[in-house]
Parts: sequence; structure tokens; C-alpha cells
Amino acid sequence: MHLSKIHIPWTLAKNSYELHQALWRLFPERNHENRDFLFRVESLEKGVGSKILLQSATKPHLSENSPIILDMRDYCPAFSKGQRLRFRLRTNPIKTIKDSTKGTVEKKGKVYTKTVRVPLLHEEQKQEWLERKLKGLAELETLIIQPEPALYFRKVKEKRSGKIQPVLFEGVLTISEPELFFELLQKGIGPAKAFGCGLLSIASI
Repeated sequence: MHLSKIHIPWTLAKNSYELHQALWRLFPERNHENRDFLFRVESLEKGVGSKILLQSATKPHLSENSPIILDMRDYCPAFSKGQRLRFRLRTNPIKTIKDSTKGTVEKKGKVYTKTVRVPLLHEEQKQEWLERKLKGLAELETLIIQPEPALYFRKVKEKRSGKIQPVLFEGVLTISEPELFFELLQKGIGPAKAFGCGLLSIASI
């Protein structure tokens, strides 16, 4: 894997959807349906742009109209059972509920009420969500939950807009299953990865 620091100019950084599309330009050989990178917005300054932390399986390359690569290094952490790590994770804790106002859908001859994703509102629910994601892989030792402003996006071509409600988790965890934990690190945690959620950053204690 590779860890990179990326700068994206304000004209693209001010819209989450366009920011994600800009990151794709660092991987000109890849199909957009086969994304192998995770990212997190580390800073956003109006009129200047964003600094991005990017984790990718494929090495990013400068191409026409691509963002600027500020720094890059190989990244292949090794874990051991019982190892304690500090972590940071911006993610989108949600639950799926039935919503009769959305109508129904038929699958394999059966009719189902359509579902929608809604954000988890209470800290206890958010912690339980994260514990489920880490179950069997790592145990939480300490956890700080910081709510963040809603993230609005606009897809110009599809004439569609929406928002997600990200949360920043920080704390200390202890690894239970090193190989499975590494797999989780590679694929990320939770939904909304296209909008900068899911990247699990770790550091030794």
C-alpha cells in the first residue's frame, strides 16, 4: 500500500463529489467502479483548498489536471496479537430502516418495503456501531467521539444533491486478530467512502 498527502485546489475541494472525482485522476489506469483507495480530508481552507490523506493499493501518479502529490511513502504495517494502537477514523455510522413512503420492491417473487439509511444520533449507538465493526478483530480501550458538521454534496450531471453526517472516532484499541485487522485496514470501515469516510489511521503507542 501507499500513503500520500495530496493538495486539491479550492475550485474542486469545495464540493465533496468533485473532490472525489479529482482523486480518481491520480489513478488514470483504473476503472471508477474498482476503487482501491481511501481518503480523509485533513484540512479545508476557503479559497485555498484541501489537504488530503490518501491510502491506496495502487501508487498514485500525476496526470493531466490531477491534484498535487505533496508527499508519498510505502505503507505496509505489521501487527501482532495484543498490540495497542492509537487510532483515528472519520466515518458515517448509520442504520437501515424500512420506509413505507418509498414504496416497495420485488425480489425473487416477494415484495419488500424499501429501506433508507439514517444516521445514528446517540453516542452509545455510535460506540456500539464501531464495536460491531471491530468485533473479533480488535477491542476498544478508550474512545472519544466527536460529531462533525453535516457534509453536503452535489452531483451536477445527475442533478442530485444530498448530505451525510460524519463522526470522528479517536482512541486506543488492542488487536485481537492481526491478519483480519490488516484486511479491515485495507478495505476501510463503514459507508460513504466516496466522501472521505472509512480510512482507519493507526499509530504505535
